[in-house]
Amino acid sequence: MYVANEKRYENMTYRRSGKSGLLLPAISLGLWHNFGDTGVYSNMEDMCFTAFDNGITHFDLANNYGPEAGSAEKNFGRIVKENFMPYRDEMIISTKAGYFMWDGPYGDWGSRKYLIASIDQSLKRMGLDYVDIFYHHRMDPNTPLEETMGALAQIVNSGKALYAGLSNYDGETLRKATGILARLNVPFVINQNRYSMLDRTIEHNGLKETAKELGKGIICFSPLAQGLLSGKYLEGIPEDSRVRTDGRFLNESKLTTETLDKVRKLDAIAKKRGQSLPEMALAWLLNQEEITSVLIGASRPSQIIADIKALENTAFTEEELKEIDSI
Repeated sequence: MYVANEKRYENMTYRRSGKSGLLLPAISLGLWHNFGDTGVYSNMEDMCFTAFDNGITHFDLANNYGPEAGSAEKNFGRIVKENFMPYRDEMIISTKAGYFMWDGPYGDWGSRKYLIASIDQSLKRMGLDYVDIFYHHRMDPNTPLEETMGALAQIVNSGKALYAGLSNYDGETLRKATGILARLNVPFVINQNRYSMLDRTIEHNGLKETAKELGKGIICFSPLAQGLLSGKYLEGIPEDSRVRTDGRFLNESKLTTETLDKVRKLDAIAKKRGQSLPEMALAWLLNQEEITSVLIGASRPSQIIADIKALENTAFTEEELKEIDSI
């Protein structure tokens, strides 16, 4: 039986999610990759143990994480049941619904039918009575926002989630959703969006600025730009890299000469700072007051330990920030 490290809270930083009462670890563990049925269960366990032993209390999932869809929740639920039940009240577990999950017209997007069915399925797969955060995973252009937010309200009011979150929203829709959720007295506390040194979308679509204004937290996924900022592609493409093993989100077409030149310049800045490129990429995000937490992915425990090192130096000079922006 797993016994957690007694000193697990000593070196992790915890940040308030916007103006809410919820604190999240600066580094959170995402289960998007490597927790599906193609993964090795003992390795999944070891990654969860390593994360929790180092103060990472937040584990982030979605209904369709796998492969196959649903398998990450199922595997994580087994890990919780066998190892983490004594620590459940020390954990933040989140899941989402909004992308395709099952066939037919009721297994995708943002209808009340889909979201409420999905949370019931997710809780069953994980063997939990509730999740701490339940997100709508993406904006739905065809379902009234009032319906989607009303479904989140019912999920929270029923005790199936403690907080509501939104993922992949832009600033304008975030503002509208916030108003609806406020009228419904729903504790909406956090936005989950892609953000990295190479992907500045939330700086341009109003999300970052609006979240700060409204007092909502931001948690970033793909902080290493799907591996571009991992440093592993500077000398070619390793055979065990995601480009070779799973080309859905990062493939050779994205490894252009221009992009790799940017990565090399960023790597040079990291070296001057005494950091690895991924450490600097995470530190750059955590240097910003708007950011509550950064979601890391991992394929082995040592990567989690390496990423936590980013917390040792999250301060940047104005010159460094300007140089990164110029790149």
